[in-house]
Amino acid sequence: MSNVSLGTMAVSVGVAAAIAGLLVVAAGLAGRRSRWASEARLLVFVMMGAALAAFVVMERALITRDFTVAFVAEHGSSRTPALFNVATLWSALEGSILLWTLILCGYVVAVVVKFRHQAEDRMVGWVLLTLFVVSLFFFLLMLGPADPFIRFDPPVGYDGPGPNPLLQNHILMAFHPPVLYLGYVGFTVPFAFAIGALVTGRVGEGWLLATRRWTVMAWGFLTLGIVLGAWWSYETLGWGGYWAWDPVENASFLPWLTGTAFIHSVMVQERRGMLRVWNLSLVIATFSLTILGTFITRSGVLQSVHAFVESGIGPAILGFFALIVIVSLSLIAWRGDALRSPGRIDSPVSREGAFLANNVLFAVFAFVVLLGTVFPLIVEAIDGRTIAVGNPYFERMTMPVGFVLLFLMAVAPVLPWRKASGEVLSTRLLGPAVIAAVTMVVALLLGARGWSPLLAFGLGGFSGGSALRQVALASRRQGWRGLVGRTNGGMIVHFGVVLIAVAFAASHSYVRQGEFTMVPGDRVEISGHSLSYEGSQLEEHSNRVQRSARVLVDDVKVYEPGIATYPFAGQTIGIPSVRSTWRDDIALSVLQFPEGGNDEVVLRATVQPLIVWLWIGGLVMAFGTVLAVVPGRRRDPLLPASAKVGARTATKPQPESGEDSDAS
Repeated sequence: MSNVSLGTMAVSVGVAAAIAGLLVVAAGLAGRRSRWASEARLLVFVMMGAALAAFVVMERALITRDFTVAFVAEHGSSRTPALFNVATLWSALEGSILLWTLILCGYVVAVVVKFRHQAEDRMVGWVLLTLFVVSLFFFLLMLGPADPFIRFDPPVGYDGPGPNPLLQNHILMAFHPPVLYLGYVGFTVPFAFAIGALVTGRVGEGWLLATRRWTVMAWGFLTLGIVLGAWWSYETLGWGGYWAWDPVENASFLPWLTGTAFIHSVMVQERRGMLRVWNLSLVIATFSLTILGTFITRSGVLQSVHAFVESGIGPAILGFFALIVIVSLSLIAWRGDALRSPGRIDSPVSREGAFLANNVLFAVFAFVVLLGTVFPLIVEAIDGRTIAVGNPYFERMTMPVGFVLLFLMAVAPVLPWRKASGEVLSTRLLGPAVIAAVTMVVALLLGARGWSPLLAFGLGGFSGGSALRQVALASRRQGWRGLVGRTNGGMIVHFGVVLIAVAFAASHSYVRQGEFTMVPGDRVEISGHSLSYEGSQLEEHSNRVQRSARVLVDDVKVYEPGIATYPFAGQTIGIPSVRSTWRDDIALSVLQFPEGGNDEVVLRATVQPLIVWLWIGGLVMAFGTVLAVVPGRRRDPLLPASAKVGARTATKPQPESGEDSDAS
């Protein structure tokens, strides 16, 4: 049987399993089937098997270069290196939807296994129903506008063009999209629990406890995926930067913003039973923004190196996004009375007051980014004009919010619940304030200038000092276990954020760039570094022909930026080369090899300080996320919310020190 037939059969089985699962769960919730839980569980595994089979069939077609599959004919090639041949699956629209569906089914299986002993709980039933609906939507996309298994009749000797050249010249392309999708798709689980909580009326903290680690893990994958994407952009595109406020970059950043706000906000509801509407709205917004990001990335409504070609998938995704928003808002309105908080904020200078301010700031940040991203699309849809919202808008609008968030990141962890006295604040913030002052003085002595980077360095020191204080206190009380758990793992994440914020400020504020026309033997200086051009060389690879310039940097090592031509794709792209140290990076790009017999090159050199700390900060955040999901005290997460809130309020006294005592 052909790969086209096998793949189509697998997708059809997935659709059938999703529909059957939806009907079985719906009948069970209506009280018409007593065995619905076990039957639904079986159908989940069938659905997962179908998605996995479709994925394997497509990978087999790519590896064997089966050009009778249209997707392989359009994006595969016998000349593509093995690793990038495998990664070709997620380099284009149909394959990316196939990967998305596989990961989604994996999450559904994980939910079924995790809650197998509570399968007949009505909330779990509504969770499964929601997950079946979302899964069905993505399976239907693969039967319709994003069908990956269309038949093609290749002529004799046919060979495909391969994936986009930019997607087959750096190893990060093999890892960045799958990691990002693990984050994107992972937010489906807390969304499903939010819907289950709203439908069943159990809107207290039960659903939050059930999804706490699912949310943190999804957020961690999304964080790592964004950092890997920035790293890929920096190493591949050759423009000397890593974040350009590209619409597709923003599409991944938006759910990160609302997801970050949600992770912080849930602690208030767990502790005080407050911010229920905020939490439901944030988790729904996060999932909705992943679907909107899918529309932006895959509908063809914008031009981006990250975006896929125009297709008919856009209206379907936009319609699904509208359905999610309408249903979710209707459920929140329906449960309005039950969502009223039993407590209130006693003082704005308190832990819960800081988290509320945190929510508002992240919401403002997300709105600014969303407006700048979709406004050009709205204008074009209304009157056909093409406009662009550039970096100045994003930097001018987001910088103040970012500074205030850094300040809150320092203050919030040391604030007690309910109310803080001036004496407590001065005692707890003295050490971080000293670190902030020392950081700014050291930065000035090292040559830093300008109020914006200096403020970023100072606030970074302030936030880092606060996180260090919290980790030191926890370690003193609990030893190495003090690093484990949501609160203290979160402090490690804060360290990573500080590293990224400081590196971002330094690299943006003190970047130096120069363009040089050189012949062999020429030597130039830029920002204290020497570049010596030793000539060029021509190399033939399986998928490209590359001409590289040999550049000796600081008389230590030769780097080889170049220009590569991909004959089958009909494209020529730059291949940058980067020298990284703890102190700064030198990114080299060849702009042109002018015609002539003197082996001339036009070279661009970009020097930016502290770039490597961006990637280190991302890894630190990933490590902190792992620590944050390490299990703490065991609880029954689906206990009715009212009972849990009451029990916690009655039995969990406020620590005398005012420190956060939540270990899990």
